[in-house]
Amino acid sequence: MKKIVVLSLLVIAVISCNSSKSSNEDALYNTQWELEYLSGPKIAFKALFPTKKPEITFNKDTKKVTGNSGCNGYSASVTIDGNSISFGEPGPTTMMFCGDGENQFKNIIKKVNTYKVDEEGKLHLLLDDVTMMRFKSVTP
Repeated sequence: MKKIVVLSLLVIAVISCNSSKSSNEDALYNTQWELEYLSGPKIAFKALFPTKKPEITFNKDTKKVTGNSGCNGYSASVTIDGNSISFGEPGPTTMMFCGDGENQFKNIIKKVNTYKVDEEGKLHLLLDDVTMMRFKSVTP
């Protein structure tokens, strides 16, 4: 009897972990995310992105992200496995020069390797367990 109870609890734990990973990934899609925090640069966030904040949108079907880097548009491939994430080289769709913010954005997004959506619904792109970028949903 004890074995059945322990086995049942183990199965429930595994199922609930898998469903939370799936719902965490599902939260990425059908949402436009706007950057509100960037780790690393010694320049103030508002000075890096004086006119427009970077945005990112995940497409589950094409396995790509699109958005803007605070200046130019971009798209890149994205690989998601559980909470692991990696981005391909972001390619610009426009070629305006807009200062250092775009370079900071592109350099940091290449370094992230995990993600989470927190209880407030904010997307964290992390390097191991350190938040490198934090986005808020701006989907109407």
